[in-house]
Amino acid sequence: MKKHEKAARTTPFDTLLVANRGEIACRVMRTARRMGLKTVAVYSDADASARHVREADEAVRLGPAAARESYLNIDAVIDAAKRTGTGAIHPGYGFLSENGSFVKALEEAGITFVGPPASAIAAMGDKSAAKARMANAGVPLVPGYHGDDQDDALLRSEADKIGYPVMLKASAGGGGKGMRVVESGDSFQAALDGCRRESKAAFSDDRMLIEKYLVQPRHVEVQVFCDRHGNGVYLFERDCSVQRRHQKVIEEAPAPGMTAELRSAMGDAAVRAAQEIGYVGAGTVEFLLDIDGSFYFMEMNTRLQVEHPVTEMITGQDLVEWQLRVAMGEPLPCSQDELTITGHSFEARIYAEDPDQDFLPATGLLTRFALDLEGAGLSADQVRLDSGVESGDAVSMHYDPMLAKLIVHGADRDAALATLNRALAALDVQGVVTNRAFLMRLATHPGFKNVELDTRFIERNEATLFAPRTYSMEAYASAALIGLNQLAQECESDSPWDRHDGFRLNAPHTIRIALCDTASAQAPDSDEAVVIVEGKRSASESLWNLTIGDETLTASLQPLTGDAVAVTLNGHRRRLQARRDGHVVIMADPSGETRLFWRRIDAIDHGHHEAESTLTAPMNGTVVALLVEPGAVVEKGMPLMVMEAMKMEHTMTAPADGSVETFHFQAGDTVSQGAILLDFAANE
Repeated sequence: MKKHEKAARTTPFDTLLVANRGEIACRVMRTARRMGLKTVAVYSDADASARHVREADEAVRLGPAAARESYLNIDAVIDAAKRTGTGAIHPGYGFLSENGSFVKALEEAGITFVGPPASAIAAMGDKSAAKARMANAGVPLVPGYHGDDQDDALLRSEADKIGYPVMLKASAGGGGKGMRVVESGDSFQAALDGCRRESKAAFSDDRMLIEKYLVQPRHVEVQVFCDRHGNGVYLFERDCSVQRRHQKVIEEAPAPGMTAELRSAMGDAAVRAAQEIGYVGAGTVEFLLDIDGSFYFMEMNTRLQVEHPVTEMITGQDLVEWQLRVAMGEPLPCSQDELTITGHSFEARIYAEDPDQDFLPATGLLTRFALDLEGAGLSADQVRLDSGVESGDAVSMHYDPMLAKLIVHGADRDAALATLNRALAALDVQGVVTNRAFLMRLATHPGFKNVELDTRFIERNEATLFAPRTYSMEAYASAALIGLNQLAQECESDSPWDRHDGFRLNAPHTIRIALCDTASAQAPDSDEAVVIVEGKRSASESLWNLTIGDETLTASLQPLTGDAVAVTLNGHRRRLQARRDGHVVIMADPSGETRLFWRRIDAIDHGHHEAESTLTAPMNGTVVALLVEPGAVVEKGMPLMVMEAMKMEHTMTAPADGSVETFHFQAGDTVSQGAILLDFAANE
């Protein structure tokens, strides 16, 4: 391998401060403790009782909840390191992980940065300059504009020359922030304005670059590692093609369909890219892989990636340990010919968000967060849960909505995928809406199983991934039984939902229950299934007759550990993770998750189909812009205002043809979920 000048000299350290939060802070500290290092956490006011704080040997407050006043406050982080005698700082990912000014400040303070030198971060942090460096290193590039002239008219002209569709990208950022696909010149300016706003908010830099948007590329990235002795290796590749809003959802390693020749070519190109800038530590070189087998450099992330666990699963290496050893000045633990691939691995990102509501972020209290491996017949060798939360933790509006990462391993892709489905079904999250059901739909989708992958997979399959679901008689029967079982266990209250009306599971009684898909529960003409439940008692157990249409099933229910139950219908027993959340019964098994709106027809049900004359905030967030004036006449779907939550913008649209009467908030205002944003008058 080509040798480079050594980076700044480092010495071994015995105390590590993790300048991050959530699952990555917990994950880094886990390896640090195993290596005998003392761990120091930092936290904002919003994270005072967070899991990473509880698990550290010491913890230091940085400041208020806002990231710029806490996790992005360089002076506060360095002060915390000095107060605790810290010898090294691991940045995790996000926040200060790719901030060259932070690295220079650590060098001046005599603190080791677990990562590359500031010069390497600068070389790759400016994506336009990085493209030029990669061209010099012979790394293939996608056609595009990466110039310094940022005049709007010039950018539009360059996009026209490249040919639509094009990708607008923040020059200084990543992680899906400040990125838009522009399909035509007519929509260019609006997309540019939105990208500039997001980029300025996330990176304090609104420069843009433009690239040709490949129609069906795969996102394949290569994990590279370099030490201070001039050695460089690649730890194979990951396929991260399944994305939404340019953020990865499910990742896997190795990339399916890779030949030995293509793997070697991409790996060698990735190492050349790293050595071109004198890289040290863990880095990821991201490529677009076209359907003809050609690949193009996209960007290099000068840090540990969110999806690094899948590489660890197939190589048997601890990448955080590699980072720490390299930071101590040691050579790489392995040479290229010592690295091998064993089996296949998937990672699914568990987000606090609602995919059925355009992926709106969710906040609240996690009343339960548990993974029942034993009940699912799985082992710790097959499944790993990297989490920054536990039962009882609060999910804040201030930070990224990712709660955890579910990582699985199998002998091959099919075996790993089957394990992923079982593990997702065994994950029990209550109190906050998550994307688990969406992940299960992805993992069981025929296109995903058949490796029909590209970066627009979710967009291409939107009709099936978000199609109104049809349910079997068994699903309706199970939901009716589960809802009644949990209802009977609760205390009496004044809520119409909790009216028992004399019903007891072990006494003869008849109850009428209506069930429908949650997506259509508020529609005036929603298609409901009616289940008539008649309780009876046998000599050995409680049984019920459930009548749906003109068919009757004999049913029983047996509680298992946690939220698991066994439902038996006409002698067919199924094990489910099941619970009721308000009016919704949630059931999961390896084939997927089912959510059904549950209501008693013989009980009062106020407001089931009431209409709203106001537009309310779907999440906690900040108002970014008002797009129309009060009194404006609008059409259904027209953008009315923009909110920002968890680093992403969300556009609120008109629910119907009508007019906007009054806005209750202005740009810059903080808004709570459920707050009335504006008064709206629909046309009659």
